[in-house]
Amino acid sequence: MDLPVMPPILPMLAKSVARIPPGMSYEAKWDGFRAIVHRDGDEVVIGSRNGKPLTRYFPELVDAVRAELPERCVVDGEIVVAHEGRLDFDRLTERIHPAASRVATLAERTPASFVAFDLLAKGDASLLPMAQSLRREALEAALTGVRAPVHIAPATTDIALAGDWFDRYEGAGLDGIVAKPLDLPYRPDVRAMYKIKHERTADVVVAGYRPHKSGPVVGSLLLGLYDGSGVLQHVGVCAAFPMKRRAELMEELEPLRIDPADHPWAAWGEASAHESARLPGAPSRWSGKKDLSWVALRPERVCEVAYDHMEGTRLRHTAQWRRWRPDKEPRDCTYAQLAEVVGYDLAQVFGEA
Repeated sequence: MDLPVMPPILPMLAKSVARIPPGMSYEAKWDGFRAIVHRDGDEVVIGSRNGKPLTRYFPELVDAVRAELPERCVVDGEIVVAHEGRLDFDRLTERIHPAASRVATLAERTPASFVAFDLLAKGDASLLPMAQSLRREALEAALTGVRAPVHIAPATTDIALAGDWFDRYEGAGLDGIVAKPLDLPYRPDVRAMYKIKHERTADVVVAGYRPHKSGPVVGSLLLGLYDGSGVLQHVGVCAAFPMKRRAELMEELEPLRIDPADHPWAAWGEASAHESARLPGAPSRWSGKKDLSWVALRPERVCEVAYDHMEGTRLRHTAQWRRWRPDKEPRDCTYAQLAEVVGYDLAQVFGEA
């Protein structure tokens, strides 16, 4: 492979802001795997956000890149999996599997798509120094007539339309808006763009914690919600505390410590238990050797957290601490409190329906 921008290259990133800033180019924020695709003839490399190759996990996309992208190019975008008209991150994560036979099966059962939103090189020319607006024009010209499973991400400079997308596209599984300064060159591994994500709050049960890697303080709180059958389900974690607060939480939660055998999640170490319930410590091919041990607590404390959106029955991202809720009963922390997002067909995002 001999391209003006060679792999690995880290993607340009975005910083969170509360509102959509004016005077920029706006796109939907895709909920998938960030990927930079390098193509030089038949040679294709798909690089992940951290620079590691994803190529072997998505053979159907390698074929699509050869069929749809220019013969020599570097394209930034997102790998997504759609199910029943919306993005499905759980099915996407299942695609990362060590067995080649399983990879081949999943490529047929849950095929992925590639959503292109930036052009970093074409032919012998690097486009990294070019302004965002010019790279967008070059992307649209280079991918004219592209066919599924490769798509061009819709973009607009109309902030009112971007606000409309922010509201409507969530129903198709997208999780916000990305705003890009029009004169911005491509800056790998720099948070030079802006992301605006949905934020909601929920009252959740604190049912355990994981110790911090640095010592005897809280690393993350394990959060639970009761389902319709009255079973406490593990829905995610709350983290990112200052070190002083981690030590305070350790002291506050000490009286609630119990033997894991007496906890609603006592069966978390049994693989079969994870098939019917969400429990902490579930095996994860993303975690590697990460310590997933946890301290069981009596599920008696309730806290309010902020979150962006749900993925099925769990929080898609790490929740943000807001406050203790001593006025709330744990049994009142159910899925019923969560806002339901109005459905929106993903095909309409691409103008296909």
